[in-house]
Amino acid sequence: MTELYALVIYVPETHIEEVLLAIGDAGAGRIGDYSHCAFTSPGTGRFTPLPGAQPSVGEVGIEEQVPEIRVECLVEEDMLDAVVRALRAAHPYEEPAFMTWLVNAWR
Repeated sequence: MTELYALVIYVPETHIEEVLLAIGDAGAGRIGDYSHCAFTSPGTGRFTPLPGAQPSVGEVGIEEQVPEIRVECLVEEDMLDAVVRALRAAHPYEEPAFMTWLVNAWR
């Protein structure tokens, strides 16, 4: 049985549907007979682009605040690389904020 990972992504509100579709199509959020399963919650992303950055939002050296959506979903290990590639391709940020961790599966 493949390992199960939790994936959390922070996405600007303007790109939430595009990112959700891309990661779901790549295999994220498959639970039993369901696909594209995710939990979303709103928040505010804060960041300051450093010299050398090419931000899609904001300016180098100035703190930016952006309405973002936190996306949480599950990803089977054998689909994780494809999901991360899809998330990077669909996400508008130069460096998208995301994290993964192994879930202690009870299945």
